[in-house]
Order: sequence, then structure tokens, then C-alpha cells
Amino acid sequence: MQIERYLHIQEKLEAGKTLVILGPRRVGKTTLLNDFVNKSKKEIALYNGDEMSTQHIFEIADSTILQKYIGHSTILAIDEAQAIPKIGQTLKLINDTIPNVSVIITGSSSFSLAGQIGEPLTGRKITCHLFPISLTEILADNPNPIRTFQQRLPHYLIFGMYPNVLTAVNDDKRTEFLRELVDSYLLRDILTYQEVKGSRLLFQLLVLLAYQIGNEVSLTEIGSSLNIDKNTVARYLDLLEKSYIIFRLGGFSRNLRSEVTKTAKYYFYDIGVRNAIINNFNSLEIRDDIGKLWENFIIVERLKLRTYTNLYANQYFWRTWKQNEIDLIEEREGKLFGYEIKWKEKAISAPKEWLETYKKEAEWKVIYPNNALEFLNIY
Repeated sequence: MQIERYLHIQEKLEAGKTLVILGPRRVGKTTLLNDFVNKSKKEIALYNGDEMSTQHIFEIADSTILQKYIGHSTILAIDEAQAIPKIGQTLKLINDTIPNVSVIITGSSSFSLAGQIGEPLTGRKITCHLFPISLTEILADNPNPIRTFQQRLPHYLIFGMYPNVLTAVNDDKRTEFLRELVDSYLLRDILTYQEVKGSRLLFQLLVLLAYQIGNEVSLTEIGSSLNIDKNTVARYLDLLEKSYIIFRLGGFSRNLRSEVTKTAKYYFYDIGVRNAIINNFNSLEIRDDIGKLWENFIIVERLKLRTYTNLYANQYFWRTWKQNEIDLIEEREGKLFGYEIKWKEKAISAPKEWLETYKKEAEWKVIYPNNALEFLNIY
């Protein structure tokens, strides 16, 4: 089963610049890069940053040495570049002294790469993100996307959207992959590049977050549960975000003193990973968290769509002290778009405070499984 990815490397390449492809581990960055290398008619120098030999080559910023290893290639590709010390200085030198060469690097942790390439590659890089497979990618050429979506949705909500999950032959293989992903890969970058108190504490934090999808997270309460201070909790959350495990929604406020803004909600980039963390692969019929699964799923699918189609927006949730709330707010094109995400269809009205405060610039809509594809621009 070959799934065409939305990101096309050839369209992003520019001579004298570095294309940075970031995303979670095992989402297909290496596959995407290898497919490009195999299909390209250009001469490409391909290296793996996890290999010691590659690290020795590229940690020294010497144009004479670098030219030797690039040779006559017009494209230099380095997979897992975050493993190479001082890679930013080396890439800057390549961009400046060998301007006919386009560079591609991939990385699974933005915290390790950002510190290395941020300043050196200012004005010299193009950053793209690759996430677990999106519904848009799965259903792009499907003759009956609605029926396929309805049939497969329970699997998506239980096992998520990783390529290996979607191509697995049965649920046992899906479960096996997700457990291996969580046990062996999920926290690897954080534990390798950052000083933390151990994987067990990080995992306990992820378990707490997994049960709080759709709820506001209190750093103080989490710190109390884990016996660490709230500043440490904040640092760990930041690391988990930069490792593409979770992402944050802050509270939206512009006009009302009653609007909640100091807390945040956290969602998982893949709902299958979330279920693996709490070891719950039960069918939807016997679960009590279907609403949370659906909310996480649709919010991350919308995030993928906006990222891949350059639909630029700030995203938030909205709540007042009176408990009026909206799950997702997009601030774009000078307007506000409010989306309430519900698993079961029922008559729901927009919060009165929302309409009264933002009626001139805001829209509101409820997203159910029956209209989700329209929300994701899949027709």
C-alpha cells in the first residue's frame, strides 16, 4: 500500500538553501527522502546522521573537506541531522560556499535542531513539517471518500494514522507497532539531548495528559501528582511539544474579562500513540472516551490540513468563567472561526457570550463525523 504524501520535496528545493523536514519519529520522513532520491534524475549525496562516519564528516565546517564528500552532486541530503554536532555552522558554510547545491535535512526533534540551525541558517532555510498520514492523503483519490471514512473511522480513532499502522495486515500488528513506538522511540530524542530526571517521569506525565484531552491542564496539579515543581512541568511539556508528541492550544481572549487565557489544553499528534500510552485499544463500543478521541482526532487533522495547504491561522480554545466554551478557534483572514467538536449529533447553539462579543467578525459551526470531511476540504 503506497500512500502519496502531501509534501513533495522537489517543489520545495532551492539552490543555496536548506530544506528542513521536521516531524515525529516513524512518520515517513526517511521513506519520503529515499523515494525522492530513488526517483530523482539528479546526482544526490545521501548521508545518515545517526552514523558515526557522517557525524565526523559534517561536524567540522571546512569547505574543502565538505566539497570532497559532496562531489559533483547538486543535492546533499542528510537524514536525522539532529544527531550531528554543530550541523548549523556546517550547513551555513555549504549554502554560502557551494551555492549550486540544494540541501535537504530531516529531523525528529525541533529542540535539538532549532538551537543548531536557527541563527546560522537565517534566510537560508525552508522549513516543512511531516506528520502521521492525514485523511486528505488517504482519501485524495478515493472514488467514495465518505463511505471509506465511515468504515475506517473506528480504526483511525483506536490505532491512529502512522504509516505502519495503516499498512499493517491486522490489529495485532498495529498494536505491536504502537507499543514498540512508545517503548523504543517516543522519548528517545528528549533523553538523548536533554537533561531530564528519567523516562519514567516523562511517561507518567504523558499518561496524565492522555486522560486530560479536551481539559485545561494545571501545571501545579500535575507537578503535585509527579512530585516536581510547575517550572519543571512546563519545561517537560515544552520538550514533549518539540519532540512532536503533543501540541498546545492556548485560551483565546480579546474583549471579555471573564475569558480564560492562563491555562492550556494539550492534544497528541497521533491518537494511536495516546491510546498506546494508556494501553487501551478497546473497541469504541465499550469505551467511555469516544468524545475525547474524536476531538483530538479532528483537531490534529485540521492542523495537518492547514500546515500542508498553507492555510495560516492561530489556533486556540475559548472558555469563560461561566463555563461557556468552544473547542477550537481559528483566527485567520481577519476573522474568527469557532468550531465545537461533537461525536453525537444533537441541537447545539453557539454560546451567547461568543455571539454577543464577536458577532461582527466570528463564525461558529459544530463538527460531527457526518460533516467532518467538508471541514477537512475532502469532497
